[in-house]
Amino acid sequence: MSQLEVADNKLATQAGTASSAYVPPLQRTAGQPPPIAAHGGLSYMSFDQDGDAGTGRAISDALAEIADGEGQRVIDMIDKAPPGPIKTKWGLAFRNYDECVAYIRSSNSIKAPQGGVALPLPYTVYERPTYSIVPSNAIWRDPARTDDAAILRKNEQDNRRLDLFFPLVLRDARRIGEYYPGLSPNSPECMDKLGLSLTHLESKCTNIYDSAEVERVYYPEIEKLLLEFFPDATDALVYNHDVFDKDYAGDRTEDQAAKNPGVNANYAMLVHNDLNDNSGRVRCRELLTKNLRNFGRTQNYTEEEADAKMSRRFMSINLAKPIETIEQYPFVLCAWPSFADQPYITNYRVYDDRVGETTRFTYRPNHEWYWFPQQKTNEVSMLKCYDSLTDGSVSRWSFHTACIDPTAPADARCRKNVVVRSFVFF
Repeated sequence: MSQLEVADNKLATQAGTASSAYVPPLQRTAGQPPPIAAHGGLSYMSFDQDGDAGTGRAISDALAEIADGEGQRVIDMIDKAPPGPIKTKWGLAFRNYDECVAYIRSSNSIKAPQGGVALPLPYTVYERPTYSIVPSNAIWRDPARTDDAAILRKNEQDNRRLDLFFPLVLRDARRIGEYYPGLSPNSPECMDKLGLSLTHLESKCTNIYDSAEVERVYYPEIEKLLLEFFPDATDALVYNHDVFDKDYAGDRTEDQAAKNPGVNANYAMLVHNDLNDNSGRVRCRELLTKNLRNFGRTQNYTEEEADAKMSRRFMSINLAKPIETIEQYPFVLCAWPSFADQPYITNYRVYDDRVGETTRFTYRPNHEWYWFPQQKTNEVSMLKCYDSLTDGSVSRWSFHTACIDPTAPADARCRKNVVVRSFVFF
């Protein structure tokens, strides 16, 4: 039995709670250090009580983490640091974007290659698990828990103060073949090696603000694209999407029941990944067996059928396509080899019926970042959020963020794009 299997069995034994909920084993990549996570990385599904999927325990842990005060100590350290660069164990960091830009411009050692750019990216400096109670959670409307809600609301605001800007060099993703001879960015081999790739699509979807049209026209287009891009794949499921447009003047209202994500005015300005070792499996299984928050084709798998489907390789892929050529707030991606041996930090997103797990990372100067400058409407950037293969032969995921492009003119239009989330099965 391997060390990883021993760790997984130990975690499962420590759960100690009888529950019929699906509890995924922690499946770390070979050679990957343990995650920075609650309960040794055990899924909150193991703490299910009366069908709450562990959400009650997660909120209790969130309040305990806040009460411990470590987050406030980090915030105080940042606030009390002298003006200018902040010396961290990872390197020089900056409180704001403009300070970091000024440092990059004055430095003789930070040089971008042709097609690339040097700019600040926001990383967390908090090496402990974090919690985010989503807006739909009932605790925000429970009169008996107003004190807890006030503590959690302040924590949501304070979480933003745990991030600092670090200087990075981004390469042009269209030039990947120059850095990896023989590797095309338009290939599944690129996805397997780096966790990111680029493809093309001439979509017949005319109105991405119409969620019904997106589901009817765009979802099948993307599923077809995925099956063509990955020739060994047997099935592809697009299960939801987001529209990003900071300048949109229409109705932004989200309506989950109507499969309408609304229009998002906020760009995710933090280095992160949407899934991890646990949530990649949990999210897939709840889609297959429960259709939980599935905007796409209805799935009717039994638990046994889902287990059989998930016993083979499967991946989660996010695909981003512009509505118009992207001028500002581009989407940037980090390549797997540059952080494969780095522990991720789990962020728990607590709903009423599930605890999602996303990941954050601390800065490394050799993180290998890519961008798609002036991404066109027929270019689709792809990033891997999860891969079930754990033997180290392929990338497990990428991480990503939005950023401010310092080369763009002051009147550059903000990014308008549609991001779809999918699972691909082999």
